[in-house]
Amino acid sequence: MHVRSAEGEERVTPLELFFDLVFVFAITQVTGFLAANETGEGLLRGGLLLAVLWWAWAAYAWLTNTLDPEEGLVRLAVFASAGAMLVVALATPAAFGDEALVFAIAYFVVRALHLVLYVIAGRDDPELRAAVLRFAPGAVLGPSLLVVASFFDGPVEIGLWVAALAVDYSSALVGRGRGWRLSPAHFVERHGLIIIIALGESIVAIGVGAAGLPLDAARITGALLGMVVAAALWWSYFDWVIFVSQARLTDAHGAERANLARDLYTYLHMPMVFGIVLFALGMKETLAHLDVPLGIIPAIGLCGGLALYMAAHVAVRLRTSGGWGHGRPTATVVLLALIPIATMVPSLAALALAAAVCVTLIAYEALRYRGARAWIRGHRGEFTIEEVSRIAARTGAAPADQEASTDPSADRPVAGH
Repeated sequence: MHVRSAEGEERVTPLELFFDLVFVFAITQVTGFLAANETGEGLLRGGLLLAVLWWAWAAYAWLTNTLDPEEGLVRLAVFASAGAMLVVALATPAAFGDEALVFAIAYFVVRALHLVLYVIAGRDDPELRAAVLRFAPGAVLGPSLLVVASFFDGPVEIGLWVAALAVDYSSALVGRGRGWRLSPAHFVERHGLIIIIALGESIVAIGVGAAGLPLDAARITGALLGMVVAAALWWSYFDWVIFVSQARLTDAHGAERANLARDLYTYLHMPMVFGIVLFALGMKETLAHLDVPLGIIPAIGLCGGLALYMAAHVAVRLRTSGGWGHGRPTATVVLLALIPIATMVPSLAALALAAAVCVTLIAYEALRYRGARAWIRGHRGEFTIEEVSRIAARTGAAPADQEASTDPSADRPVAGH
């Protein structure tokens, strides 16, 4: 069993990507569940499903950041976890119905294997072992509540799901980050790849929405507009945000690093992924009915999903002490305002308006922060937040909107460049 170095340049392994393939299927199942349950209650249940699936994936992202999953018995345990996760994904469409117990038991197995592996990982590390033991009660109680919930339906079932998620998500707060180990480069790469996976679902939604329908000019236009939005979502994350976040995580150490990783990635990437899943739902309905207005749930998916994605970016910015900014909060508000409009105009027009908002945001940031953006991309995460602040002072603004220092030594090169 190989324990990763917290300061090493570890990379995501092929086995981690193999595990993520099951999560891809699970995301697809959630999108299908939402499409089959276009009601307020269906939206709530879909959100609960994704929150549960996300927590399982995030738990393994932390684990494989600590342990090399391709060495020794860990490899077999990860394969077993992937198998249990596959059963979870298969049961997802009926997780609130006939397959509730199957879903809950398979999910319990996924979480139990994770906990066992983490206990083994901490056998020679007293601080990590103590952190795992503090985390363990919540990691057992949360999945157990889902098993109990499988014997109920209606409000009681929903209440137990909410309680299970509350226990799980709050368990990460116990101990205030003490004892956890983290390799920033690997952690950032792993979460960047899961954003790519979620964006892949939005591309699949374009194909599903257009399947079996005439490929006329209107539908081609709709598909291309969907691709434009997906590209804008990619740009908003991978153009510079990923590098600033990695620098902020690298600057931190010990418990501060663990807390920052938990907030920026474990907590705040979940609404990003859910926003993309909602957008995929909206795209399916849009391409299937281009000339009629969207229903309220697909409209929430198309415009509200994009707003949720942008709002999560704003929250990330606030957590990294970057301030509110201007472009993304404005885009969030405008996209929310488009929800009622999407229920009144043809869905193709609603998609065009949403795409216009996204493209305008990208153009604004590319022009407004062109100097700082070029510097950040030129150094690709190999810089400190202090250096970003100095660049902000020189250029008048930076994408991170950090409180800038006016230190004249701002132009000193980053080590190694």
